Amino acid sequence: MRPAVAAALSLLTCASLTALAPPGAPTLPDRMADTGGRQLITAVAPRADATTGTVTWWERRGPRWVAKGSAPARFGANGLVEGTVRRQGTRTTPTGLYGLPYAFGTEAAPRGTSYPYRPVRHDSWWCQDDRSRAYNRWTEPRPADCRATEAEHLPSYGTQYAHALVIGFNYDQPVRGRGAGIFLHVDGRGATAGCVSVPAGAMRRILAWAEPARRPHIAVGTLSGPTAVTRY
Repeated sequence: MRPAVAAALSLLTCASLTALAPPGAPTLPDRMADTGGRQLITAVAPRADATTGTVTWWERRGPRWVAKGSAPARFGANGLVEGTVRRQGTRTTPTGLYGLPYAFGTEAAPRGTSYPYRPVRHDSWWCQDDRSRAYNRWTEPRPADCRATEAEHLPSYGTQYAHALVIGFNYDQPVRGRGAGIFLHVDGRGATAGCVSVPAGAMRRILAWAEPARRPHIAVGTLSGPTAVTRY
């Protein structure tokens, strides 16, 4: 496909989920069961087996939700699945409403970032070993009970983790085997292993926009069906 055509289709996809709603119709956050706070990121795929969709970031202004930006998104190579039944290693993106504990990156925080931001160092790892006490946690250095084959060496992903937000899936009270290391990060070459990714410029804009005091959350889901984003 020609680049100009691809770009046009990408913009149309973004518009179809935000700007093309009928005048006066409730916004997507207005139709959700919960938003978690006064800032919200929605990551929406057209259906559960899709690997692409749209990320939009919103904020509450008085009685209204206002879309502040939108970008093409990528999801897991095997699509999306309800977060409460997801299994580790399935390359699926968990749906649901999640907090965003902190940001991190192999590069310095974008200008204007107020979110807690952790720099990636040479010995920074994310443990995905469900037999480890550090399961689904950042570690420096990698503990002895977390096998290197079951952990991500964060600096090895300089492109994807240039800037990222931790998605609080299976984070507060980790369930072994459900999954670990789910982030909102910069696009790689294609679909993700379960994360949500966006272009580098969009990731920088999201970090400059997010305000901890407004309790940003991310809602991941589909347009309709059992994993519809409006369920969360």
